[in-house]
Amino acid sequence: MATRRATHAGSWYSDSNRELGKQLENWLNAAELTHGPARAIIAPHAGYQYCGACSAFAYRQISPVVVQRVFILGPSHHVRLAGCALSSATKYRTPLYDLRIDTQVYADLDATGQFERMSLDVDEDEHSIEMHLPYIAKVMEDYKDAFTIVPVLVGSLSPDREAVYGRIFARYLADSQNLFVISSDFCHWGHRFRYTYYDRSWGDIYQSITKLDRLAMDIIETLNPAAFTDYLKKYANTICGRHPIGVLLQAATYLQKAGTNGHKISLKFLKYAQSSQCINMNDSSVSYAAAALMFE
Repeated sequence: MATRRATHAGSWYSDSNRELGKQLENWLNAAELTHGPARAIIAPHAGYQYCGACSAFAYRQISPVVVQRVFILGPSHHVRLAGCALSSATKYRTPLYDLRIDTQVYADLDATGQFERMSLDVDEDEHSIEMHLPYIAKVMEDYKDAFTIVPVLVGSLSPDREAVYGRIFARYLADSQNLFVISSDFCHWGHRFRYTYYDRSWGDIYQSITKLDRLAMDIIETLNPAAFTDYLKKYANTICGRHPIGVLLQAATYLQKAGTNGHKISLKFLKYAQSSQCINMNDSSVSYAAAALMFE
């Protein structure tokens, strides 16, 4: 039974149980509960020194008492993937405690024929899922033996493929015992990211980046996957979790069309931050945003 190591602990976040727990607690205490209980959240996956405080605004919306399963959809940064992949491990290690993979849900997903398996090496190289594990462990610590996780690595999906996975995940999103964590940073701006879109009418560079990201967030809040695809075509904004976000939007759209037992699905962005403020064309920054989706 393979266990995925916490390969980014000690560099991207603290590998000390006590220090990490305290840090997460402080960030969560500083965030307000305004849009919960969350059925899904969107949160960043950078080093905690950059995005930990922002992430807390998404994680604060979770009601751990109802959650029995946590789906984590993270984009693939290192391997080319046309679809989605499941882990080869049965447990994910964190400095707080180990998280168990839901083998029954994995078997159900395997049965669709739409998922491949990633190797343990690929899994341990990827940070987009791992960076959410300590936050999940912290929020769920009072129920640590009562929940499982369903990590899914999301490849470069076409809009049609996003719709296929959206339909697969819709029935899980409809279940109040499930929580979806959508892993995404927002604009990666600068020459090192090969993206320097700048509209001077929007102010300084960092203000232009903010406007660009706000346009995306406003569209995501409408839960319209086609509008989000059009936005990405127009601006090519480097939102690394655009495909996991697309899958969530497709799942929500599918449920809305099917009728969600009279529930209204509502997604709101609660926090936005940038790693630094870009003033000139040689600067660079990464943007972070936290959102929660709930069934009202």
